[in-house]
This record gives sequence, C-alpha cells and structure tokens, in this order.
Amino acid sequence: MDINAFLKPMLQRDFITLLPKKGLDHIAENILTYLDAESLKSAELVCKEWLRVISEGMLWKKLIERKARTDSLWRGLAERRGWMQYLFKPRPGTTHRPHSFYRELYPTIMKDIESIESNWRSGRHMLRRINCRSENSKGVYCLQYDDQKIVSGLRDNTIKIWDRTDLQCVKTLTGHTGSVLCLQYDDKVIISGSSDSTVRVWDVNTGEMVNTLIHHCEAVLHLRFNNGMMVTCSKDRSIAVWDMTSPSEITLRRVLVGHRAAVNVVDFDEKYIVSASGDRTIKVWSTSSCEFVRTLNGHKRGIACLQYRDRLVVSGSSDNSIRLWDIECGACLRVLEGHDELVRCIRFDSNALSAVRMTAKLKFGTWSPHWIHALKPTHFA
Repeated sequence: MDINAFLKPMLQRDFITLLPKKGLDHIAENILTYLDAESLKSAELVCKEWLRVISEGMLWKKLIERKARTDSLWRGLAERRGWMQYLFKPRPGTTHRPHSFYRELYPTIMKDIESIESNWRSGRHMLRRINCRSENSKGVYCLQYDDQKIVSGLRDNTIKIWDRTDLQCVKTLTGHTGSVLCLQYDDKVIISGSSDSTVRVWDVNTGEMVNTLIHHCEAVLHLRFNNGMMVTCSKDRSIAVWDMTSPSEITLRRVLVGHRAAVNVVDFDEKYIVSASGDRTIKVWSTSSCEFVRTLNGHKRGIACLQYRDRLVVSGSSDNSIRLWDIECGACLRVLEGHDELVRCIRFDSNALSAVRMTAKLKFGTWSPHWIHALKPTHFA
C-alpha cells in the first residue's frame, strides 16, 4: 500500500470543522489567536469557514491589541494616531468598528513602523529647539516627555513644563535649592532629585509641591519609581528604597550600602534592583528582600548610565564602552566599542540600542537589535 495515499487524506483534514459543534467557534478562535500576521493571512485563504471564524472572532483586532500590549512602539503609535480608542474595551459612545477596519489597519501600521525605522536609521528628522536659558544658567540635566508635554530639570534649581505643541513653558516649579539632577513623572506626580540632597514630590497637574524627602546627605543623582515603590541613589554612595502609599505618604524601607563611590544610576523591576557606580561596578539586589545578590565587574572606569529590562542590563562608562550583561548569571555578553569619550546615556528597546557620548554625538543604528530579547548577540548592523 502506498504510504502517501494513506497519509494524504489524514494530513488534509480540517481540524476546525472536526471540532465539537458545541462551542466550535470559541475553540477555533482561541487556536487561531496564536497566529502571527503572515500565518493569519494564510489561514484566511484556507476556506470560507476559516475566513468566517477569523472575521467573526475579530482576530485582526486581537492581534493588534496583543502588539499594543507588549510592544512600546505599537502602543505609542496607537496613542499618537488615535486608534487606541478602537482597541481593548471601547470607550462609551465609541462607534463599533467592523473586522475589515482592523484588517486594513494592520498593513497601515506596518508601513508606519517601516517609515519610522527608516527615518531612525538614516537620521531624517525635523529639529525644533526649546530655549531653556535663564539668568542663572542654561543647563538642562534631565527630562521626560509624552505627546502633550516635556518636563525638564534645570541647573537653575527649577523644573519647567513645556507644551509639546508650541514649545512654550506652561509651568515653572520652584522649591529646590540646588540643581535638579533627575526626575520622573506619571499621571499623578513629578518626583525630582537635586544637588540639595532632597527628593521632592509635585502634583503633575497643579505643580504644587506635596512632599519633601530628606534622607541622603549628598546630591541625589538618579531615581526610579513604579507600582508603589521608589529607588533613589546618591553621591553619598547609598541607595534608598521607599514605599509609596500616596504622594504625601512615602516611607523609607531600606538603605542599600556596598558601593565605594557615588551611585550614579538605578533601575528596577519586581525581581531586581540594579545600581551602577563610579567604583566601576554594577550591583544587583533583590527587590523583595533588598538583600545583595551579585556584583557585575568588567568596566575599567566609572559607570555613568544603565538600563535594565528582563534579563538584560546595558551599561555605559567613562571607559568609552557599552557592556551587555545577563543579570541572572552576571556574565558580560558583549562589549560594544566605538565611542571615543564618556558614554553618558543609553536607551534600548526591541528595535534599537542608542548611546550618547559626553559631547552629545548620537550613535544610532550601530548595534543590531535582534539579540536584545534572546540575549544572544548575532551581528552588528
């Protein structure tokens, strides 16, 4: 007996139509939801029944929602282009969009992303300038922005909020008695650290100062907060972990000591707190217990910047190099060289790793993004 003749009918079975009639569509939708875009396109062509399940199950909408939930670029585009209102649970009064809307939206998004990546790699951009000069200084130490505003920390001890549309200053927050060296904000508060050794909390809408935290005995160099927790670091070589019940109720949980020089930068998630110092080391601490876990050694001079996500830590140093580390085992995965001065700040996502040296020359599109999630360097672009 010809084995092909025996197997061919079995391999050509339509598993969707063979599913139990009761709840068939629900099961079929759940299975097809795992498909990526190319596979979903192919599935639409299998037969009318598959196309019906994909259409009635709004599977293109679910695919876009999955992308927007897990990819910052997709989410940013969704918010900026205005189609976030059609995703997830629609707002009250929002007109329900048919399956065809999402089917046509997907390739439009992909074209948008390709255009953004092309502009990024070729350096095409429109430059707009904000004049931050004041009578006392013209230095900007830190900033954060969104689609509506830019929040900047200045050398003249103030925080200025700028409108993204016309680039005009809409608020100036005063209270610090030293330069504002670091800040972060969300939809409720701006939290800033200063060379006056304090951390101050401001209402993001009114600009009113609602709290002042006095703990560090030297300049507060960096801070991060999320999910009711904040971590600050200082020139005094210490790291402070804070519990944030509300903007006015923030209590010190633990002080982490171990660095032998100023702690320049911190980052954290629910598993680890990561700190980097002028002592050339990166230290890893447990977020839950605040206990020391390990030290990452390798940089030849002090470390100025750091970012941590998933298992990957990326650090930039006065030794002009960038290092990539696996936080779980402490191994240095790769040393990136090319800058000829201090690497002052870095940023990476799933699409690119960027670094800025001390003289503000941007190196972008230089390092391949493909290994960032897998932690396996493959090639340089």
